[in-house]
Amino acid sequence: MNVHEYQAKEILRKYGVSTPKGYMAFNIYEAVQNAKELGGSVWVVKAQIHAGGRGLGGGVKLARSIDEVKSLTNQMLGSKLITHQTTSEGKEVKKVYVEEGVDIKQEFYISIALNRALEIPMIIASSSGGMDIEKVAQDTPEKITKIYIDPTIGFQKFHGREAAFKLGLSKETTNDFVELMSNLYKAYAENDADMVEINPLVLTGENKFLALDAKISFDDNALMRHKDIETLRDFDEEDEAEIEAKQFNLSYVKLNGNVGCMVNGAGLAMATMDIIKYEGGEPANFLDVGGGASAQTVAKGFEIILKDKNVKAIFINIFGGIVRCDRVANGILEAAKLTQIDIPVIVRLDGTNANEAKEILKNSGIKNVISVSNLSDGAKKAVNIAKGDQ
Repeated sequence: MNVHEYQAKEILRKYGVSTPKGYMAFNIYEAVQNAKELGGSVWVVKAQIHAGGRGLGGGVKLARSIDEVKSLTNQMLGSKLITHQTTSEGKEVKKVYVEEGVDIKQEFYISIALNRALEIPMIIASSSGGMDIEKVAQDTPEKITKIYIDPTIGFQKFHGREAAFKLGLSKETTNDFVELMSNLYKAYAENDADMVEINPLVLTGENKFLALDAKISFDDNALMRHKDIETLRDFDEEDEAEIEAKQFNLSYVKLNGNVGCMVNGAGLAMATMDIIKYEGGEPANFLDVGGGASAQTVAKGFEIILKDKNVKAIFINIFGGIVRCDRVANGILEAAKLTQIDIPVIVRLDGTNANEAKEILKNSGIKNVISVSNLSDGAKKAVNIAKGDQ
């Protein structure tokens, strides 16, 4: 689960991480009042969407007068902001964050994230703050420092001092930086975060560290331990189909391809997407119907896939175990009753009651259903159909 910048900063402030003063605004009047309340002569107007790269996309602007605050807010609200982390359609800006200007002496990148390969947290630090960290890692990897933390002992001061040394910080600022990193790790660990990122972390003219921007993502599976965090969820920023899928205990993630996928088991789902890519296609989604799926659940999954207008073919790949193949076949029949299936559906069923399932589909009278015997053949057919080759 992601939160907005202003929400991430609220959380970090509770842990002693300093941020510039700022206020939320949902309209021009509030933005102007916020700027007046903050005082000063320079403000920053920031679009609040769940995506990085807002600055490059025009979603972070400097204002040197109240009139500029008004103008920039008017430009942003209701606009579609497109960044490298959004789709080509962008995301609608429904609120902005008006923040005081800061005297910036130096910028850094700092984050704490889970290294999934090693299964431990790590600090990622760079002296190239305020930039796209993926591009920095690609073009100048020597500017990226990674420091691994043993979760059994947690963050220790030597971790912070090592990061400070790699960033080239002075002796005068190292202690403050170590304290900041300690607080950041507490925020990460105590809230079951996947990642806590500050980009940029700035050193001001007064040699004070400020989180100029902040991003936190949380482990969905741990939200039952953090009801206060769960209340921060902004459903306007999430895909409607993904929200609907969760209500039916379906694991669904929308992607940008045109081959819809319905599979049981996360491992098989990943393998199915891999073979679609191998055959030259692009999966439109990840959809795991799970081990206890009913015919109604399968039908709902079908319905959700069909809502994606980019989908040109659907590949159903089921290995019957806990979920019997005949149950999946009946789910397809249920889906055919609820919605019109006007695109080809490639079905590979194997395992428990596979023969019964094939008979159900054969006698169903549903058009556009193509049965295949193996994974490779199914992927090829789905990709070729989606490309219009068949």
